[in-house]
Amino acid sequence: MCVDGLKQTYMKVDNINLYCEYLLNDKPPILLIHGFASSTYTFRRIIPLLQEKFSILAIDLPGFGKSEKSTSFVYSFENYAKLMIECIHHFGFARTCIVAHSMGGQIALNMARIAPEKINKLILLSSSGYLKRAKKLLICSSYLPFFDKVIHYYIGRKDVKYHLGNVFFNQSLINDELIREFGRPLAEKGFYKALIRLIRHREGDLLPQQLKDIQIPTLLLWGEEDRVVPVEVGKRLVQDLPDARLITYEETGHLITEERPEFVFRNILMHTN
Repeated sequence: MCVDGLKQTYMKVDNINLYCEYLLNDKPPILLIHGFASSTYTFRRIIPLLQEKFSILAIDLPGFGKSEKSTSFVYSFENYAKLMIECIHHFGFARTCIVAHSMGGQIALNMARIAPEKINKLILLSSSGYLKRAKKLLICSSYLPFFDKVIHYYIGRKDVKYHLGNVFFNQSLINDELIREFGRPLAEKGFYKALIRLIRHREGDLLPQQLKDIQIPTLLLWGEEDRVVPVEVGKRLVQDLPDARLITYEETGHLITEERPEFVFRNILMHTN
């Protein structure tokens, strides 16, 4: 879908070259944060809906999409969160709502801990949660020469269609465009060097006690057939977050922005009004 006035550009924030898509108008801002091994493409079906109600900012995280695959950036959730806060400053937003998918949910939750005054509402889509840090052996292995080639081989054992089959309930939605766009980053050599730094630096998801300190109103949206982040994670999050509500969609997998864009949009409006 095409969005009138949507700008696509690069910007440098904290010495990292970031790809972003944005639409600025007189409406409240909303920041879109994608998940692991994804990009702003994740939100392609809800951006045309959101544009009527919001100013939109969608950013490819360092290491993913069209953004820089930096070999100096520390790929921790806390650093990602601080960078996204700087992006909010860069665009001059005093406060914003955040819509975040999968791993992006942990980044958004870290933002809520670091700078709650910058966030109006959180909408977490199939958010990751309760994952521990990588095991020490894997972290140590990440320092070995050519380990990125090992990771490349491990991921490449299955084709893109197989990986997409894991995030969709409705397999008929998987088409050539999706295969091409989601396969694009997997073809970049720099992606795997960034990925091993993510393995090395990712500090693990927020603990229950840390979640209990987040007072920002939060809406959790989940597919009941999510095989990547099961809905049980959402049921735990709604208990640990002080001001949270969980809505689930039947016959829906992990990539709910593709399978249920209209429902996601309506629930975002409900939560932000």
